[in-house]
Parts: sequence; structure tokens; C-alpha cells
Amino acid sequence: MIALSLAEIAAATRGELIRHGDDTPETTVSGTVDTDSRNIARGDIFVAKPGEHTDGHRFVGTAADQGAALAIVEHVVDAPVTQIVVADAVAALSDLAREVVSRVRANGLLKIVGITGSNGKTTTKNMLRTILEQEGETVAPVASFNNAVGAPLTMLRVNHDTAYLVCEFGADAPGQIARLAGLVTPDVGVVLMVGLSHAGGFGGIEQTALAKRELVEQVRPGGTAVLNIDDSRVAAMAATAEERGLEVRFFGEGDGSDVRARDLVVTASGTHATLDVDGSALPLHLRVLGAHHVKNAMAALTAAVALGVSPADAVARLETIELAERWRMQVMGSQSVRIINDAYNASPDAMQAALRTLAQITGEGERMVAVLGAMSELGERDVEEHQKIGLLAVRLRIPRIVVVGSDARPLFLSAIAEGSWSDEAVFFETADEAYEYLKDELRDGDRVLVKSSNAAGLRNLGDRLGDLFS
Repeated sequence: MIALSLAEIAAATRGELIRHGDDTPETTVSGTVDTDSRNIARGDIFVAKPGEHTDGHRFVGTAADQGAALAIVEHVVDAPVTQIVVADAVAALSDLAREVVSRVRANGLLKIVGITGSNGKTTTKNMLRTILEQEGETVAPVASFNNAVGAPLTMLRVNHDTAYLVCEFGADAPGQIARLAGLVTPDVGVVLMVGLSHAGGFGGIEQTALAKRELVEQVRPGGTAVLNIDDSRVAAMAATAEERGLEVRFFGEGDGSDVRARDLVVTASGTHATLDVDGSALPLHLRVLGAHHVKNAMAALTAAVALGVSPADAVARLETIELAERWRMQVMGSQSVRIINDAYNASPDAMQAALRTLAQITGEGERMVAVLGAMSELGERDVEEHQKIGLLAVRLRIPRIVVVGSDARPLFLSAIAEGSWSDEAVFFETADEAYEYLKDELRDGDRVLVKSSNAAGLRNLGDRLGDLFS
């Protein structure tokens, strides 16, 4: 974080300063801000956030012992560290992030990109970071830091030399993206797609679209909206952008795209396409598996071009990426038994894309195996969407479908009803049971997709299989 005095931090967070030792209101602090006491080092700022399972106030003493210069708390804690007492620690974190970004932006160097969408946020963020970090100092989220805590923590990492801040905005209810994006008013807002991820929290896909549109509504005047032309709900956001005086840039496969992909080919070694950008045809050879990642690459490229990056340079940097993120189409195992661990997150759209990728990369003489767990937060459409995935798996002629977990049972029953018989579709209550089956079932030539939402926990099963067959 940039250097601020204790008085300035107290003012930004609307808190009361409780000094310790020789600290004065003019004492400056410039360490890292974190809500996890295990990450605190000398000079850092610890935010004591109440949680579902524990309370950060219990660890203020630990943070002090590790050298914390300041603790932001909701009540005074008996610990040897200066404290700022606030009404709401999470709200104070956001207030501090807004103040820090505003001060850095006032220097005129910092450009901010916000990314949202039902799928692809983290991959697109990583791709854009790879492009921008060779243009100037770039700050982007660790993993999927995209909520009310993670997004401000990312924002607080900027300093006066930061050229680009890439923010990922997730939400499971209306208004959350508006609040997060409103902290920084991005120069560029990227909307990837509107799908059924978190549909239960939003109350339906149309409400999900309104929530994603909140990012367009928060882009600063004169900025740019980067929109997926192939998603009608996203493309319709152009009207909002134009009403606000924003530049609109489309990406996708449809006519009218500023960055358009054609001639897509998915292989076991990567994904290939030709990109039409500003009148030039640029070949793209992604090492990341899956046609859906070309869409993410186009989004990152379109945002980068809006910031003044050369399209050719951007494409060259995209081609250096070997892995979108851990547990996202992560290739493991060996040439004999290849494991694709894509079990960090799953929505119906992402599940369908992963299954189609499995079918595309499996060659003659090789066998497809789909290890599938539950998709979370689908609300009243939960059973229906799981049934659709079972149906798709059978229609793609996947000869071995392994379903794990009671929440995914409708997927298994759908596969059986569609015509999967004998041992083609099997069901296990736990990942351990599935592992015991798979370690004996898998053979040379198998191409294995492990796919589920994070909550289903199959990413660890994918890791175990990857280690077993490496």
C-alpha cells in the first residue's frame, strides 16, 4: 500500500485511532493489507474481519507479534499494536481501497480494467495481466480475489508506480458489482457472458444480466465497454454504454466484432484460431485447452488494444501462457493417461464447454472419461441443469461417465435414462470411492476430464489422479 499517516487511514475508514507506543497521528504506514494474520509481516496492516467460522479479532495479538504496524478492528483488542476502531471492518477495507486508488490515480499514470461475467473472469484476468505487465507495472488479483474482501485487497496493492490495475468482479446478488466497481470507476469494463452461475442468488438469468451490466454503469465517463457480441444479453449492454458516452468494442465470432475469431481448431496440444483485428489477420496459437479460452483471449486482447497495446504484441504474449490457472483445464498425468483437472468452478456453460473440449482432443484409439461432480448455486434449476449435462455426456458418446456426490445424482440418472448402460455410467457418494474405482479402471490411452464446482471438492481428486499417472 502507498504510505499514509495513521490519521489519514482513520479518516478514510471513518474510524477512531487508538495509538500504541510511540505512534502519533502523523506516523506513516505502507505495508501490505491483509485479513489473514498468517500473511502479516513487519509493517503490515491487519484487518480483523469477523467470519463465519472464526473472528479475526482473535488473531490481532498474533498479527502484532509478527510485526503488524496497525490493526483495523471493530472493537479494541488487548494487544500491543496501534488500532483503528471502525463500525464495519469489511466496509472499512473498501473505504481504504477507494482512498488509495484515488490518490494513485491522481498522478495520471494508473489505468484500471474491471472484468465480470458468469464464466472466464479469472482466466481473462490472467491473460490480460500477461499482456499488460510488459507494458508497465501491473497489479491483478491472486487466484479469484473478486468479492467484497478480495477485490479491495487487490486494489490496495497499487503504488505510485503502478500503470495498470486489473480487477475481477464476482457477485452472487444484485448490487455487489456496482459497489465493488464503484470503488475504482474503471477505465475499461469487460463483460464476458451471462450464464447460470449463481442464478439462484440473482433470481434468474435476466437478473443476472442486470447484475453484470452494473460494471458498464460504473465505467468512468469517456471509458470503454468491452462486450461479447456472441452473447445477446451482453451485446445489449452496448445501449447502456452508449447512453453513458462510452466507447464500445465487441469481441467474438459474430459480424461486427472489433476482435473476431475464425477457423477455430482444438487439439490436445492447444487451441488455434485466426483473429481479425483492425484489418489484420493474426494467427493465435494458445497452449491452453478449449475453444472457450479463445473467447477469453479475445476479451483480454480487446481490452489491451483499448489501452493502446499493439495487437501483435498482445497476441505474442498470449501465446506464452501455458496454464490459465491451477485447476482450470490443467493438464496432468502423462501422455499415456492424460488428466484434465478443471474442478475449480462449474456452471452449466462451463461444464458443457469442458465436455466438448474432451471430445475434441480425444483421438482415434483413445477413450474419453468424464469424472463429474455437482454444479453449485443454480437455485430452482439445479435438477434440470444437471440432467442436461448427463444428456450431453451421453450424446457426446463419452464411454465412461463417473458421477461423484449426492448433489450430482440427477446427472447420473439422466445419463442412465438417455441410454448409458452397463458400467458406462457409475455413481459414487465420495471422491475417495471414485478414486479407488478410477485407479484400477483407467488405462493407457484414456483422456480424463475432472469437472465440478469448487464446493464439490473434485479438484483434489484430479490432483491425486494426476500424481498417480504421472
